[in-house]
Amino acid sequence: MNESGTTFVGPLGSTIHCLRADPETVAAVAGLDWNERFRRVCLDPVRGVITLMAPSHLHESLRRALDNLVEAAADVLRSAASGLGSTRLRGEGDPPGTGMEPDCAFYVGDAAHAYFDALAEGEEVAEAFLERNAPDLVVEVEITHADRGKIERYGTLGVKEFWHVRGSKDASTTLRADFWAPGRGAAPRPLESSQVLPGLTPEDVC
Repeated sequence: MNESGTTFVGPLGSTIHCLRADPETVAAVAGLDWNERFRRVCLDPVRGVITLMAPSHLHESLRRALDNLVEAAADVLRSAASGLGSTRLRGEGDPPGTGMEPDCAFYVGDAAHAYFDALAEGEEVAEAFLERNAPDLVVEVEITHADRGKIERYGTLGVKEFWHVRGSKDASTTLRADFWAPGRGAAPRPLESSQVLPGLTPEDVC
């Protein structure tokens, strides 16, 4: 394993450990039970990154609020949204147990209906659908400077839209949200408003 590693306490109080390792090492440690000590784990063999996170209560409260916000916005737009919970997103050929684990991920519109149909057929069918179809929207709360490459990685997985939400543990008025179109094979592009939930802006989220 590369000895490069950093520990952060994020602005929302979460503890985040970022480690650099070669792809073979990341794949080899995927079988360990990381979740015994860390609530969130990202094992990315493509970028050679292991991220271990112990979210704060404030982080988790914000995550739940964002879940509710996306579902409410979809209702207003007379669309459908299916939250995927703590889902690990893998690229084709990525080793089992590895993958990106966003705070929130959603199918929206027709993709949500298709996912509901897959769920009705059973867990294996739903898992196969997830492997073939990246979520329309991914939300991450409190990304550290050491792992900004997440946006590009979500783009290679086919995610259409990415929200980065961050704030301060001492004042909710400092909350900030940025919307991005990650782009597959292209640089991420900032968005003034959501493409998957038309009309919704970062200011609305805050």
